[in-house]
Amino acid sequence: MNGSPVLVSGLSAIAGDYDAVICDVWGVLHDGAHAFTPAVEALTRFRKERGRVVLLTNAPRPAADIAISLRGFGVPDDAYDEIVSSGGSAREELIRRAHGAPLKMMHIGPERDETVFQGLDIVLVGPDKAEVVLCTGLFDDDHETPDDYADILKALKARELPMICANPDLFAPRAGVLVPCAGGIARAYEKIGGPVVYYGKPEPPIYEPAIAAAGGKDQRILVIGDALETDMAGADAMGLDALFVAHGLHKEELGDLSDANLAALFARHDLKACAAVDVLKW
Repeated sequence: MNGSPVLVSGLSAIAGDYDAVICDVWGVLHDGAHAFTPAVEALTRFRKERGRVVLLTNAPRPAADIAISLRGFGVPDDAYDEIVSSGGSAREELIRRAHGAPLKMMHIGPERDETVFQGLDIVLVGPDKAEVVLCTGLFDDDHETPDDYADILKALKARELPMICANPDLFAPRAGVLVPCAGGIARAYEKIGGPVVYYGKPEPPIYEPAIAAAGGKDQRILVIGDALETDMAGADAMGLDALFVAHGLHKEELGDLSDANLAALFARHDLKACAAVDVLKW
């Protein structure tokens, strides 16, 4: 994988070179409300004709919950083989920390994300009693920004509380609008010196179960995603080829879709990919 991505017509143009794909979910497969039909068709066809399809998402929820959401958006179960999520990895970390005694934890995030720690030996407390902080998102991502959490973060920093970030994304598209994610709060905490552990892309540990689900390191694996700092950076760090979905998170920054603009975009971010497509399609 060298240099800037080459613009291709669809996944079919390069599918023959790969045995499996590891595909992003939010922004590539759905918009937070509805599935992208061409993307569903592309993954279903790859799975039928080529090999395994693993969905890798920074969603801060366990894989079983994500599967339910996907069905609601219109993504059928036969479009993929397995789901690996940052929420699932964060849950494993909480299990380790709660081993032997109840874990006193503060949760920053909406109630819908509480399945990450549901059933674990955890007691929810405020910042004055917490041993660890789990950040899965903003309480109200329709109206808040990470700036609204400045006072909370100062209180956490005063006690040097470690934060587990279950979604490193800064933003995610929801029905055409970018909404802030847990990664923004974690970055703000880091800026004031707070300790943060990230679970999800682009951190290498999240790719280990994804690669295993794809059939192992001997397989020729293609990563598909629309986020440079997570999808493309993660693929780059793992030495995996990547297909960049251009009309996603970076559509405005990219401008008109052309080889020259793609080269400039990837040069600015010091990243590389083997190919790019406007939207995921066959």
